[in-house]
Amino acid sequence: MQTTLIFLKPDAVQRGLMGKILQRFEDKGLSFVGIKLVQVSETIAKQHYAEHAERPFFPGLLKFVTSSPVLACAIQGPNAVAVCRNLIGATNGQKADPGTIRGDFGMSGANNLVHGSDSPESAERELALWFNEDELTGFKKTANEWIYDPSDLD
Repeated sequence: MQTTLIFLKPDAVQRGLMGKILQRFEDKGLSFVGIKLVQVSETIAKQHYAEHAERPFFPGLLKFVTSSPVLACAIQGPNAVAVCRNLIGATNGQKADPGTIRGDFGMSGANNLVHGSDSPESAERELALWFNEDELTGFKKTANEWIYDPSDLD
């Protein structure tokens, strides 16, 4: 099982899309093992997006992500990073495939509704930034036997 960070960005929160977006992950069979509404500080935003610090869009990204609360989620399941990235869709909502979150709800490349860790290594780093260890809950989801082949759960 893999755990990844997903956070619903200020545009998703302000547009009232949290429930619809969260439902996509649950419908897929993934489990929420941590979730909280966070007003992002500039310090956390800079740490989270550190790899983009030299990019021209960085100041706007910081302003956007700190403009309103985000919903931070720790999501668990087999290959959770790749599965979540596929559900999210391409960065630009205008180019994202229909059926993906950004394809169905997004029209922007900058205000793109959802962040998802791009690798297991990024997920580990990002989860540690957004959640304390005692804020993540592991539990046996009894529905998993109906969602996954037992070999998927090893």
